[in-house]
Amino acid sequence: MEKKKMTMADVADLAGVGKSTVSRYFNGGYVKQSTKSKIQKVIEEYNYEPNAFARLKAKQSNVIGVIVPTLNSKITSRVITSIDRYLREREYTTLIKNSDHDIDLELQNIQKLINMNVDGILVSSIAITKEHKKIFQEAQIPIVVVAQEYEDGISILDDDYQAGKYMGRYIGETGHKKVAYIGVYETDVAVGIRRKQGVLDGLAEYGITDPVIMKSDYSFIGGQKSTREILEQGEVDAIICATDRLAFGAYRILHKEGLRIPEDVSVVGFGGYEESSLLTPELTTLKFDSYAMGYLGAETILKMIQEKPVSKKQIVEFEFIKGNSVKKENF
Repeated sequence: MEKKKMTMADVADLAGVGKSTVSRYFNGGYVKQSTKSKIQKVIEEYNYEPNAFARLKAKQSNVIGVIVPTLNSKITSRVITSIDRYLREREYTTLIKNSDHDIDLELQNIQKLINMNVDGILVSSIAITKEHKKIFQEAQIPIVVVAQEYEDGISILDDDYQAGKYMGRYIGETGHKKVAYIGVYETDVAVGIRRKQGVLDGLAEYGITDPVIMKSDYSFIGGQKSTREILEQGEVDAIICATDRLAFGAYRILHKEGLRIPEDVSVVGFGGYEESSLLTPELTTLKFDSYAMGYLGAETILKMIQEKPVSKKQIVEFEFIKGNSVKKENF
């Protein structure tokens, strides 16, 4: 039988994969084992051999896509800085896309980066939906999820539950009884569910089982709105905020209402923003090692590209920063 003249696109069509995937296969890039088998089967059946030009075009891009939920965040800034520094030192370029806390835009950004033939993607995800899982499973490039747990893949996580529990215990052990919690919406599983549950469990250890609970977006304005609503429901002696930015909003409203921090109401947050130390009084907060998260994410994505083994889940530690925003004479 005469040898059939084929193109790389033909191989891709017959194997049911994208042309860029076939390109990576021939140039030693990352391709799932199941996909490798499909491509190999087509190659053997048709005796396909790529020409030198096709190989040249198919070289790795040395570009890593990074998707973040916002650019207006100290945490995001730390993570991006760490990722970019690590990759730049290894001659990779970082391509950043902002999803602006919009899940649909996040999904579009992931697909755009895949279509651009980047070597891998780091996703600091708002949430992991069915649509996310479908794209991740179909993608033929390494994907690492940052700040949310992705059970079917690779993820780098803050220890949100234990951090929340630590803060809940701290408010309990300092003698507070009438506690409010300003959280974020539960679409964000890490902060909206796990961090919140940790706080509630920590408080419960000190007999605080019915805190006032508010849900907000991540904004300064959201923190103000939630604090107003808390005060309308009655007196509280502590407000735990899921982020420092929400705590900034709480500070503003408490000051407006003539309430003193911490003499009348204690306030704590999560984030460890530099600005938190400039508040009066200095905010008691909990800081995640965001630089370590970025470093681990970048290190992991490069290991996957090189087909080296990686941990399914890596957890980043946190640090308690004791300010002056918690009253300790409430016993």
